[in-house]
Amino acid sequence: MSAALRTVQPEVLEQLVQGLAEPVVVARVDRPDWPVVLSNGAFATLSGNKPAAGRPLADVMEQLIGRELALEVSETVRSGHENALPVELARREYLLVLKPLTLPGDNRARYFAGYWRRVPAGPAAATDAELQQALIRARRRLRDLSRDDPVTGLLTEAAFSEVLAHDWAVAAREKSRLALIAFSLDDFAAYVEVFGRHASDSCLRRVAQAIRRCLKRASDVAGRISTPDGDLLVVLSHASEEAGVQAFAERIATAVRELGIHHPRSKVARFVTVSSRTAFAEPHAEGARSDRFLERLLQA
Repeated sequence: MSAALRTVQPEVLEQLVQGLAEPVVVARVDRPDWPVVLSNGAFATLSGNKPAAGRPLADVMEQLIGRELALEVSETVRSGHENALPVELARREYLLVLKPLTLPGDNRARYFAGYWRRVPAGPAAATDAELQQALIRARRRLRDLSRDDPVTGLLTEAAFSEVLAHDWAVAAREKSRLALIAFSLDDFAAYVEVFGRHASDSCLRRVAQAIRRCLKRASDVAGRISTPDGDLLVVLSHASEEAGVQAFAERIATAVRELGIHHPRSKVARFVTVSSRTAFAEPHAEGARSDRFLERLLQA
């Protein structure tokens, strides 16, 4: 950005964005929940005039494009890199371009913008759009291979730790709380002995999917972490109230129990169940690193 543009008043820039025909939404991502700070009239039309200002970006995206794509948006924001996602809304093809907006001297973007660009109609345009979408899918697949656990579909331990470190830094700046919930499958070693590794992986996958369905918003994430005592499925939540986190953990336990996966050697029930433990942290007060927070949970 030129020195001249830096002197432009925010009100002038807002008028410029409002005048664009392209739907635009901007969120501040150095604050908890990534609140939307700016959107234009074209975006309001695209979203059915649903209010966006002040709402978490993940919630706005989930309501507009669905949970799966909202998760992609959240991953892009956490990575700090530009990305583009093919989106269909009202039977129209768009390319949702996500771009970090940095200020001079900042190491990480404080803002993220989303632009909805129409995919032109016509044979030649369709070919170009198909090639673009194929490249996007291939890039996404390569990223997923390194970030997603192949058995559960949750984040790998390395990817989960990366997300935790990012959210820890944001929570420290904004003086907010984080919560971790670790779920372990009750008597799972006995389940493996009875049914074997293949069936056990299938069981673990179904439990992980149940956990993902219970996540409240796209900013909450879950990962698989291996310990000497077995696998843990860990959820990172931005909820601040302990009672709310405990109720959240209970809902997940109920969802797993309702899967009705038969477990003949369980000491708890006839079906596969999970036990949980939680940990809370205030990064601005503790000063410790995020990995210490995770270690505290695993050793509890």
